[in-house]
Amino acid sequence: MQVEDIQQVRRFNRLVTQRIGALGDSYLSRGRPLGEARLIFEVGSGVSDLRVLRQRLGLDSGYLSRLVRSLENQGLVEVRRSAGDGRAREVRLTEKGCAEFAAYDALSDGFARDLLTPLGPVQRQRLVAAMREVELLLRSQAVEIAVEAANGTAARWCLDRYFAELAERFDEGFDPRQGGGLSVADMTPPAGYLLIAWLDGEPVGCGALKRLDGHCGEVKRLWVDPAVRGLGVAGRLMDRLEALAAEIGCSTVVLDTNKALVEAKAMYLRRGYREIDAYNDNPYAHHWFEKRV
Repeated sequence: MQVEDIQQVRRFNRLVTQRIGALGDSYLSRGRPLGEARLIFEVGSGVSDLRVLRQRLGLDSGYLSRLVRSLENQGLVEVRRSAGDGRAREVRLTEKGCAEFAAYDALSDGFARDLLTPLGPVQRQRLVAAMREVELLLRSQAVEIAVEAANGTAARWCLDRYFAELAERFDEGFDPRQGGGLSVADMTPPAGYLLIAWLDGEPVGCGALKRLDGHCGEVKRLWVDPAVRGLGVAGRLMDRLEALAAEIGCSTVVLDTNKALVEAKAMYLRRGYREIDAYNDNPYAHHWFEKRV
């Protein structure tokens, strides 16, 4: 890594924190620091579970507790136990808190306009495009991938949406009981593994590895939430699945795909997979691939 790159990142961070007012104790002149303002925004935007808030904002439990306590003392939020899970706590805006959220929302729009107004049309487009690119790359870096229980809540959420998308895209629909059936046991070590991709504490993708024999593993159930496509999540899932296959002693990885999934086929070819004869009788498969790992 070049020293010049590191220095550029540091200059960028200093400029942004100064320009957005992160260094002061009265963000947007509302009398409270940026951390409290951001928490009001997240809660006002519909995030109430304290565990999700902690993950989304990247805060430790102690600091988040202090922020919530401060907002409680100001009469802006109230904390209560979740109706669905007695162990979880939720934070809600009070009537006064909702008014503060609306004020921050309007002031934030005004700040963005003030930032863009001095620029000419071309400069404005360049700045917005650069911001979009930085956001994309930083969000991609924040994705975490982990082996998860195949019968867990996150797994069921991802797989249900995966099946729904296939049913919509395949000409013949999709029945998971026929589509190269994969049971919970098939995705549970040592028979196999299920990976979940996480972003801001929420599942955004999945991929499974099934051991076919001592030397071959099969990639299945690769899916990424449409909301985060473009962040490279599918490639990172494939990287981890292939590495996992090698770790358990497989020298080859195989997979199949439907003709409707043209973007998936293109990705497999870019990754060095070669098309082979059918190795299974999956009624939804039109292409079969293999790669040495």
